[in-house]
Amino acid sequence: MIIGQDKILKVEMPEGFDSESAHDLDLEEVERRHILSILERVRWRIRGKGGAADILGLNPTTLYSKMKKLGIQRQRDEMSTFRRNKDE
Repeated sequence: MIIGQDKILKVEMPEGFDSESAHDLDLEEVERRHILSILERVRWRIRGKGGAADILGLNPTTLYSKMKKLGIQRQRDEMSTFRRNKDE
């Protein structure tokens, strides 16, 4: 139940929330973006504790299948940048 004194309910959305673009996405694109954001957060680690599959609650082979279906691939320059930074 919502109780208020005005006839208009005012809701403040978090900073950076774009309601217009969120409504234009289909489920597949939402899933793709979510998986990509997790992969970037864990630096593309898929397996093991704290890996993308663990965070998403998926078996790693299921995550690989979803990535293939959604066209998610790690770019070569991302891998070389990570290796270069790791060696420094």
